[in-house]
Amino acid sequence: MNATDRTPADLLTSALAADPGRPLVTFYDDATGERVELSVATFANWVAKTANLLQGDLCASPGDRVALLLPAHWQTAVWLLACSSVGAIAEVDGDPAAADLVVSGPDSLDAALACAGERVALALRPLGGRFPQSPAGFADYAVEVPGQGDRFVPFARVTAAEPALVVGGREFSGGQIVEQALADAPSLELTGPDSRVLTGLPYDTWDGLSAGLYAPLASGGSVVLCRNLDRLGEEGLAKRIESERVTSVRR
Repeated sequence: MNATDRTPADLLTSALAADPGRPLVTFYDDATGERVELSVATFANWVAKTANLLQGDLCASPGDRVALLLPAHWQTAVWLLACSSVGAIAEVDGDPAAADLVVSGPDSLDAALACAGERVALALRPLGGRFPQSPAGFADYAVEVPGQGDRFVPFARVTAAEPALVVGGREFSGGQIVEQALADAPSLELTGPDSRVLTGLPYDTWDGLSAGLYAPLASGGSVVLCRNLDRLGEEGLAKRIESERVTSVRR
C-alpha cells in the first residue's frame, strides 16, 4: 500500500505497480476439485474488463447499487473491485428489487429476476466457463467479459468518501474499507508478501470479505480462498496449508 491509496481500486493499482507477478488470490472449490491461481496482474486484468463491462455495456454510474448474489469465489472478488473502480455500491446479498443492477450466481437466478435493471449471470464454472445456454433475461458474464478492454478509466473520479460496499447491514465508504482492512491485517497475521491467509469464511460478513480479499490486498499479502472447505477434512486441510505455504487460517 502507498500513502496515497484511499480506495480499494487504489490498493489494486499499487499492488500492480509493486509486483504484478506475485499471487493474490488462489481459489479452491472442494465440491468440484477446482483450483485457480490469479497473480496481481491477472486479477487486475479481470477487474479492468469487468469494470469496462459494468461502466460501458451495463451503463453503471457512481452511486448505482449493484446487488451481488454470489458466494465466496474469485469472480466475486473481481466484481467487488470492479464496482469500486466504477464507483458503484456493491451490496452483498442485496435486494435485487431495490438495486440498479444485479449480478447472480446459478443458484439465485429466480430471485435476481426481481431487478428491473440490467442482470448478469455467472455460471461459476471452472476457468470462468459460460453457461451451456445463457439464462433468459440475463447477460452471460463469461460471454460478455472477454471482449472488454484490458485498461479501465472511470468516467468520473471515485473518491474515498463515497459509499462503496454494503455487507451484513453495514455500509462502508471506499476509505473505510481501506482503513478497516489495514486494521484487520495484524490479527490475520498479514505482514507482507510472504503472508498467506487461508479462509473458508463466506463473503456475507465483513470478516469474510476482509480475510478473503481486502486485508490481503491492503497488506501486500495473498489469500487462499476456499469454497466448501468443510468437505476437505482435517488431513486434507493440513496438506493444503503446507503446499500453499499458508501462514494463518480463518474458518
